[in-house]
Order: sequence, then C-alpha cells, then structure tokens
Amino acid sequence: MTDPLTIVFMPESAYGPTNNCIGIGKILEQRGHRIVFAAEASWKGQLEPLGFEEDLVDLAPPAEGDQDAGQFWTDFITETAPEFRKPTIEQLDTFIRPVWASLIDGAKYCEPQLREILARAEPDVIVEDNVSGFPALLTNGAPWVRIMSCNPLEMKDPDLPPTFSGYPTEDRSGWDEFRSEYDRTHRELWSGFNEWMLEQGAPPLPDLEFIHESEHLNLFIYPDAADYLRSKALAPTWHRLESSVRDTEEPWSVPDPLRHGDGSLVYLSLGSLGSADVDLMRRLVGVLSRTRHRYIVSKGPRADEFELADNMWGEARVPQTSIIPEVDLVITHGGNNTVTESLHFGKPMVVLPLFWDQYDNAERMQELGYGARLATYDFSDDELIGAIDDLLADEAFRSDLDVLGERIRDQEGTRVAADLIEELGREQHSIQL
Repeated sequence: MTDPLTIVFMPESAYGPTNNCIGIGKILEQRGHRIVFAAEASWKGQLEPLGFEEDLVDLAPPAEGDQDAGQFWTDFITETAPEFRKPTIEQLDTFIRPVWASLIDGAKYCEPQLREILARAEPDVIVEDNVSGFPALLTNGAPWVRIMSCNPLEMKDPDLPPTFSGYPTEDRSGWDEFRSEYDRTHRELWSGFNEWMLEQGAPPLPDLEFIHESEHLNLFIYPDAADYLRSKALAPTWHRLESSVRDTEEPWSVPDPLRHGDGSLVYLSLGSLGSADVDLMRRLVGVLSRTRHRYIVSKGPRADEFELADNMWGEARVPQTSIIPEVDLVITHGGNNTVTESLHFGKPMVVLPLFWDQYDNAERMQELGYGARLATYDFSDDELIGAIDDLLADEAFRSDLDVLGERIRDQEGTRVAADLIEELGREQHSIQL
C-alpha cells in the first residue's frame, strides 16, 4: 500500500459518537493507517486495546481518582434528569441551553490541550463526531471531517420540524413558536461562542449553530428509508452513511436462563446516559416483569442501584451490536446510535425519548411505522405492554423490516466512511507533493 496516513478522531464523550468513531477507525487501522483518539480523558485504557493511540483531553479540571468512560456526561445527565419531564419547548431554556453552555465550557478548557495533541500527532486528516466546534480542529491546517451522528434535523430546513422539538412533519403548528423560543434562549450564548471562535482564528459560525460545516467532507448517519424530504439539498460535501455499526464488540450468545422460554426476546437500553435515571429503569423493570417476554437489559452506569426480574438478564455494559441481531424488538431512548443500529438489523422499536434529538427520532420512527413512541414518564403499563405486543404480532411488518435491514447492511456504512476519509487524506498528500 501507499504511505500510511495519520488520522485523529475526536468524538464526543458519550458511547454513541465514540463507538461510531471506533467502528470507522478500526477499518482504517486495519488498512495500515495510524489512528489517534483525542477523546475525553475518562476513556483512558478503552481505546489502546483496539489498536489506537490515546492522546486524551480534559473537558474540565480532572476529578480525583479514576472515572468511567463518559462519566462527564453521566454526571451531568443525572443532575438534570428532572428536566426530561418537561415539554420540549420548555427544555430549551432549562436543559438544551445548559448543555450547550457545558459543551462550550469544555471546548474552551481543552483548546490549549487540543492544539498540543494535534502538534504531536501531525495529522493528515482530523475527524470530529461532536455537536459543538473546536477551533483547534479548524486551524490546524489538516482537512477536517464532520460526522453528524444525530438525527438529520440537526441540519436545519424551513420545511422540516425544528431540531429537538419532536414535532410531526405534517403538522406545522408550534414550529414558529419553538424556533422563536430557541432564538430567545440561545442567541446570547451563541454570540459569545462565535466571538471566541473568531478570537481563536476560526471562521464565523453559521447563525445560531454551534459547529461549522466542513468545507472538505461531512458525513451523516441515517438510512435513506427513514430520512426527511428537504426543500433544499445539502451541500455536495455531505455523504450519507446508511448505518455505521462497529464490529469490535465481543461475541455474545443468549444467556442460558433466557435461551428458552415463552414470548419473544426483547432488548432494553436507554443508553449510557438515559439509564442513569434509576427510577425510570426500576419502573420499566417492574412493568416488563409482568409480561410473557424475556429481556436483555443494558443496566448502565448505576447498575448496582436496581435489580432485574426473573425474566431478565443484564449487565452495566453489554455488547449492543452483538445483541440486537439476536432479539425480536428493541426498547430504546431513541439515541441516533441505537435507532440506526436497530434499523441496520431490521428490528422494530418502542421509543421512550428523554432529551436532545431523541424526540425527533421517536417521532420519525412512529411516523414511518418502524416503531411506537410513548411518553417516557407518563405511559401507562397497558400502553407499553400493548405497544410491545402489537409490534411483535405484525409478521408482515417484521418481514418488511428484515428486508430493509438487509438493504442497509449491504451498503456497509463504516466502509464507505473509511473510504471517503482515506480518499481525503490521499488528496491532501497529493497536494503537498
């Protein structure tokens, strides 16, 4: 092969974006390229065993002692969980804005570290899977790639519902009010961040956006079958990944106590952040214990604070992409990672959204008939049990999802991403020569 490239990945400190970068990075590593992860410091020791270099950043002053991977956001979500009970328009001021403020604080804190990391690495390509920008990534001189591993509404369109709203595409009532409230609650924060970006030598941010669009390459992860019809096409630098499913998870088989039994096999995961809401997890365990089905449960970072029922098996961390192919249905918070992985394997979903783009994914899955959206804190026992049974009973629907999953898998999203990143690096080498 030609000379290997050095590719720096900087994912957001959550399992979804980091796992997405791991899947793409592994393919590039297998092709002989040098892969450096400038991940958040709590990921120490998680990435080197996969063949990557770790040159990690702190997003805040380091805490005493070791932290679990993604602990930064787990703590934040645990503290703000009561906000998830509010309508999405009310969350704009009490949750969404504080999240942006925390992200901005992290970007400012790690900027000197990030510049040093990039100076050490001397990257040919920089890949960012984040929702907020980092000036160092734009001013380094190497071409940078933006991965948008959130619902596609992150790229705004006047004929589509507002980002984070969870509003339906066919009913525009409330759209203008939501957008006005977003402007009211975020304008000052955005202005300050944009001013700081300019001070660091970065280009100006698009209006009310907290991250730039790359002039080189932008990737978004969402199957075409689930995407929205836009009034204005995205720029030619944008490329769709039908899915981005890592193959770095360990092999897994159904535990003996659940291998045989009545009903279907169901996977329950509220993500690394949503599962930190222990009261919600306890309620779900209680309701699901009274059904005839069997459950695999991703218990999350507070796993030792609640017990599972006899018809369940779970651990704090489970190999999700090895589990989903084995189950019949997924109960999820609606994170983009789990939603696109469920479609990748052709599985129906019950979606219980909590925050961010999860409401948009929940609404989209319900609109398209790929799943059922329930009110996360207000569903009745019968609603949840009925949604599960209805989705499992529709054999024609499940057969259609099997076909969709096969079509998505055939597109090999991680390989497509690796090809595009590699091509960008080769082009940069050619220019330098």
